[in-house]
Amino acid sequence: MIYETAFVVRPDASEEVVNSIKNSLGEVFKEFGAEVLVNDSWGVKTFAQPTEAGLKKGAYHYFMYKGQGALNAEIERRFGINEHLVRYIIVKLGDDKQQADIVKAYANPNHSQAAQVDDEYGGGDDKDKKMHSKRKSCWFSAKKTSPDWKDPKSYSWLVNEFGKISPARITGLTPKFQRRANESIKRGRNMLLISYQSNEIAR
Repeated sequence: MIYETAFVVRPDASEEVVNSIKNSLGEVFKEFGAEVLVNDSWGVKTFAQPTEAGLKKGAYHYFMYKGQGALNAEIERRFGINEHLVRYIIVKLGDDKQQADIVKAYANPNHSQAAQVDDEYGGGDDKDKKMHSKRKSCWFSAKKTSPDWKDPKSYSWLVNEFGKISPARITGLTPKFQRRANESIKRGRNMLLISYQSNEIAR
């Protein structure tokens, strides 16, 4: 299976600490015979809202890998006892036969999918989304794209200023894309990419 994991390191963590976390992850991959497909750093971001401990920033790191599900329990165990980590997530992306398409579809969130789609279709992104919502047609289906938890700009427009997720009767999304949007928003909130209290996103 193909999986992805992202973790956020405390802003005061040294390069040595970050390397030790990556090396520990590499040990797990080696132990379970996993293959790393993508290794990417998203840099330091200002969280969409501060953590319970008052942290406002963190460094994001990302891995996509192919392996057996059993390795994820060990990754979670190691992440769970590391005091330098602020947040982490593990997501199943698909099976091995989808590897080429999944890897090709990966995009660093600093280069927003929403912005790329906007450029491709000649701008007017927010206006276009509102137009689709009014006529109850699915924006994601029309643009042949999908909400992605890694890219908060691809779904923040579905959250109102008070943090409430807009239902399908307002967004015009199909049930499939409404479910994907809800899931992406929940994952994005867990990773501090979008606020629980508003539609503010990490910068």
